[in-house]
Amino acid sequence: MADILFKEEPYKIIGACFEVHNVLGHGFKEAVYKDALELEFNRLAILFVKEKPYTIFYKEQKLKHFFIADFVIYDTIILEIKIGSYIGEPYIKQTLNYLKASGLRLGMVINFGAPSLEYQRVIF
Repeated sequence: MADILFKEEPYKIIGACFEVHNVLGHGFKEAVYKDALELEFNRLAILFVKEKPYTIFYKEQKLKHFFIADFVIYDTIILEIKIGSYIGEPYIKQTLNYLKASGLRLGMVINFGAPSLEYQRVIF
């Protein structure tokens, strides 16, 4: 059986996301869910950085534009918050690019836009 990348941490993250979704439901803007997650992560003592910027390089040159990860959890997991009708390929590709640029290996896309919370692990 293959080893699972970060076994415990994603369960804690998903649990916090389910709590936020259970309380708020769906239909808010991403910023509302990010604010609520920040409170929930603090309550659960989950270490995070909200809206962490990452530099992007092209042929060893720093580009003037950068990306901002919604959350970086435990310095190892990029968490992207979405409010779409489903988790589509563009969200997965975006998260893969973020992983590539950051040097991290695990990303999670969480969709608060559907009646039931949706999530997907993305591994680079």
